[in-house]
Amino acid sequence: MHRTGLLTSALLFTSAVQAQEIGVDEPNSDIVVTGTRSAGRAVLASSAPIDVVSGEMLGASGYADLGRALNFLEPSVNFARAATTATAANTKPITLRGLAPDQTLVLVNGKRWHANAVLNVNNSIGRGSAAVDLDSIPANAIERIEVLRDGAAAQYGSDAIAGVVNIILKSNASGGTADLKAGITEEGDGENVTLGASHGFAIGDGGHVTLSAMARAEQPTNRAFIDQRFGRVTYRIGDPRSRIASAAFDAELPAGAFNLYSFGTLTRKISNNGAGFRVPGFSPLYPNGFLPIIEPHIWDIGATVGATGDLAGIKVDLSQSYGYNKADFDVFDTANVSLGLNSPTRFDSGGVAYHQYVTDLTLSHSLDGVLAGGNIAAGGQYRHERYSIRDGEPAAYFGLGADGFAGFNPRNPTSAGRDAYAAFLDIERRPVRHLLLGGAARYDHYDDFGGRVTWRATARYDLLRGLAVRGTIGTGFKAPSLQQQYFSAVAGALSAGKLVTVGTLPVSDPVARALGAVPLKAERSRNITGGVVIGPFGGFSFTADYFHIRIRDRIALSEQLGGAAVAAILANAGITSFQQVRFFTNAIDTTTDGVEVTARWQGSIAPDSRLAVSAGYGRFITDLDRLGANPAIPGLPLLANKSILFITKAQPKDKITAQASLTHGWFDAGLNVAAFGTYTSAPLSATQTFDGKTTVDVSAGYEVVPGVRLGAGVLNLFDARPDQIADQVNVIAATGGSFPTGEETPIGLNGRSYYMRLSARF
Repeated sequence: MHRTGLLTSALLFTSAVQAQEIGVDEPNSDIVVTGTRSAGRAVLASSAPIDVVSGEMLGASGYADLGRALNFLEPSVNFARAATTATAANTKPITLRGLAPDQTLVLVNGKRWHANAVLNVNNSIGRGSAAVDLDSIPANAIERIEVLRDGAAAQYGSDAIAGVVNIILKSNASGGTADLKAGITEEGDGENVTLGASHGFAIGDGGHVTLSAMARAEQPTNRAFIDQRFGRVTYRIGDPRSRIASAAFDAELPAGAFNLYSFGTLTRKISNNGAGFRVPGFSPLYPNGFLPIIEPHIWDIGATVGATGDLAGIKVDLSQSYGYNKADFDVFDTANVSLGLNSPTRFDSGGVAYHQYVTDLTLSHSLDGVLAGGNIAAGGQYRHERYSIRDGEPAAYFGLGADGFAGFNPRNPTSAGRDAYAAFLDIERRPVRHLLLGGAARYDHYDDFGGRVTWRATARYDLLRGLAVRGTIGTGFKAPSLQQQYFSAVAGALSAGKLVTVGTLPVSDPVARALGAVPLKAERSRNITGGVVIGPFGGFSFTADYFHIRIRDRIALSEQLGGAAVAAILANAGITSFQQVRFFTNAIDTTTDGVEVTARWQGSIAPDSRLAVSAGYGRFITDLDRLGANPAIPGLPLLANKSILFITKAQPKDKITAQASLTHGWFDAGLNVAAFGTYTSAPLSATQTFDGKTTVDVSAGYEVVPGVRLGAGVLNLFDARPDQIADQVNVIAATGGSFPTGEETPIGLNGRSYYMRLSARF
């Protein structure tokens, strides 16, 4: 990592020197809409750090999904490559600044997007969260992504503790793109094909409709070690087999003083995942043992309609959004041992569904002509959410249940909803031209846990041309999701290297209450960010920011609680279908401190030749401030070492990213470096610190005819692999030493891979 940092610094310094002698243009001149309600603000003119990732950068990265692309492009983003957990491997949220996935608010075209119905209850990053699945938005429909690295709950509402990711869809009225990409790992598996197309059409007088569609098919990868108990590979540890098809649209039509607009996405996803291997003798149907397969079938729909325009000098934006996510689970190549030889081998294990309705009204007025200008905005929001669980077939949950995933059972039938109301005021003023001050206040009220006021203050002062200081301070909150409040399921899980059956219960369940569950509260946070901006000048820009995020009453999924006391409580309740219990709790407080640095340069280095280079560094340290005791059984901690590490140490403590792209005539080449820092976790039983790894991606392309490009690339050129689990001996009896590493690795298990890409613009 040290060598990478020196190389990046030298490259940027050389480029800055060259900028004095050759033609350049200014980087980060993009006009952003995130973090401000003022029109026409450039990235580097913001009071808070914002990154812009273009759709071209996402495509050029070579990665098939947004999570992986952002992971290798953005220093503050982490995307853990879960390899064995069905929910974590198939719902693909990112994390920001080392926090949880559901502590980052995701917007599409500035509107709150809906979360997954699927709750991550596995031993992986994001355990206990139900966040937005970025894989539900086709990458070829994206114009750019704006990443606000700052708490902004006072502007946007619950969940914006770590920051905001705003996905801006393409809105062209003519022209289009088509793309075909195919790839494979060096080990010969993981074959994948992605086909996409996008086109814009003019409608009416100045209107447009832009349509995009994408389809992707991926074969599984498997990096499981030989099972020492049987002398063969018994597990599937790697990327799942998956098929995904998605479409998106963006439309706008002028109608007098107002513009009517609408946009949306539709996604269908099916994947195939191996659970833990069941040894010979576990079921009479499989004398040689068996590997249960879990297959989620996911539908995702999101759409917004609205109108915006000027009314007596006030800009009005009124919109209605709808989001829907539904997942049904099939389990096959398995058995319910309680049914013996009469057990089916395929089960319908039920499903989950989440609906979200959001009505937004924003009124804003420019203060140009008052002092040095500014903007004032006010508005409100109404949100209705509904979460439901569909029971599986009786054979799936009878007795010990279907191995792999016993599914959802009627112990806690769930169909829960709630309403939330909000009102906000957002002001930005320039008392003098070089000073920008901002303030926002918001009140949110949820009918299931009450109200919360949040506020945010921002300031930026331009000391001289190309040099500014900036800072923000504010409060935030994250309401407990309906998924966290009402999820109920029974499934197999690893505990100290052994397979056990675990019941995940809502906090309202009497058994959970007897084990220490209490009603959930909203998370509360306080954010401070401060930094410096240099540029843009000579094609060069530089930013450095420090941040501090204190979170109280963090919502976490408890440890799998077991032992004699738990067994006695389960026996008194007449429960024999599971041996351990977990539920959600507000048991911890944390503080996260960090530093984020970015540097960019771009310009012409010779006739018909352009070079762009960028680098970023982020450091993220999370400390545990408080761990609450179990009020019912003090000797049984709500969170043990494994659960605490997922929150505090299991994501890389720092990260460097660097990119360079060169175009010369019809030829182009790209280089992408990502150096991940160390992380600490307990993947099986023992705690282990895993070394940081550096990946290098290279690509090249040639425009064979005008508008048609043929490209190829190598991902992970030097075949970097995560550290292996050191504590294999103590879990041989349970797993056979099959696991190469934990679920926390940010680089995945696949190793080196290759791809080719044919793209066209028309």
